[in-house]
Amino acid sequence: MTPEAVDVVVIGAGPAGMSAAIAARQAGASVVLLDEQAAPGGQIYRAITQVDADARRLDVLGPDYGAGRPLAEAFARSGARHEAGVAVWEVTRDHQVHALQNGGVRSWQARRVVLATGAMERPFPIPGWTLPGVMTAGAAQILLKTAQLVPTTGGLVLAGCGPLLYLLGWQYLRAGVEISAIVDTTDRADHRRALAHAAGALRGWRVLAKGLKLMTALRRAGVPFFTGATGLAVEGTDHAQALRFEAGGRSHRIEAATVLLHQGVVPNTQFSWSLRAEHRWDEAQLCWTPQADAWGELSVPGIFIAGDGGGIGGALAAACQGTLAGLAVAAQLARIDAAERDRRAAPVRAELATQLAIRPFLDALYRPKLRVPADDVIVCRCEEVTAGDLRAHVALGCTGPNQAKSFGRCGMGPCQGRLCGLTVTEVIAEARGVSPAEVGYYRIRPPIKPITLGELAREAR
Repeated sequence: MTPEAVDVVVIGAGPAGMSAAIAARQAGASVVLLDEQAAPGGQIYRAITQVDADARRLDVLGPDYGAGRPLAEAFARSGARHEAGVAVWEVTRDHQVHALQNGGVRSWQARRVVLATGAMERPFPIPGWTLPGVMTAGAAQILLKTAQLVPTTGGLVLAGCGPLLYLLGWQYLRAGVEISAIVDTTDRADHRRALAHAAGALRGWRVLAKGLKLMTALRRAGVPFFTGATGLAVEGTDHAQALRFEAGGRSHRIEAATVLLHQGVVPNTQFSWSLRAEHRWDEAQLCWTPQADAWGELSVPGIFIAGDGGGIGGALAAACQGTLAGLAVAAQLARIDAAERDRRAAPVRAELATQLAIRPFLDALYRPKLRVPADDVIVCRCEEVTAGDLRAHVALGCTGPNQAKSFGRCGMGPCQGRLCGLTVTEVIAEARGVSPAEVGYYRIRPPIKPITLGELAREAR
């Protein structure tokens, strides 16, 4: 199959992807944006173009969600081509993009590629986290955005740390959902550490004000709060029944059929790893981030990354980074000159600096704690590998995640290490007494998304 030639392929239709497509198309480049969803918006603005048909949903989800509508409308007007329902399974170093769409195979040969694949939730490996009834807060929010589904019976607990915990709680209140408790692992030491970044927090006062508004609404609604929680574990046999934990010097047990866990998000780096781009261990955000220049270009020439896939900054920062990547691509393709690129980029960079100013404060305040579990806790859900198994492998000579595959199939299941990768790195690092940077990450290979041999054969015709 001969790939379709195009100036720019953008992967991901969240704020970064839409912004990159708009900037590159406005400069005159031909742009194709590929996304798995049926409509643009990404995770943060999921189903935003359908909001007019359901004003109640917009009221429940709040103004930050509604702010995505103008961006989606601008993208629709831009002239960039939107290919929906596309699962990209490979991006090559020479800018070929291979994907599945409607059961068929598609390929594009791009002059430049922008990866805008966003973030995914950090693993939360505690006892009972694999039980039915236990979900991530992000997954629960997707159900709320797309299908207006909410927990209705048996008790609901939100546990962990990070702004999404409070945002989802606030949205549930507006949807009429009763919350049994919010169990926050943030403690006084976290607050003291965050104070070192108070100057940045003041620059981002709007974000702080939003957070305080959410917490105030939850407290006024009488939602029980527990802070500084430790020792979290979900009880149950064939389904979640309760969350137990320590807080305030006491043991607590809250009955709940639904437990929503969250301790922040991390970059989705599957494509950048598969391209053999350079990565570094980010000690502030406790995750791997791709190395990129000021415009988002990776160590692989002609391939850019924008948004949370390159480091967590939030939706507004992602939109800025997408615009910068789009301008850089346009300049490299000679659609605009460097002077025009820089002129258009100047206000975007100023806005990006404003949006990122609060990030060190948030990273310090919501530093996740429940990352390296006890021996009996499952780490790799696909292959049912426990933390104890990994430590036993280290004792036998396993030095990193790639060897862990050989020792016990860890990371070889359908998720290809997405759900366990960070935990595997940190468990091995702790067992070896070295830094995560020395341990490394899985060697990711295509296909990034599942593809059958028949589908692969059809692409070769």
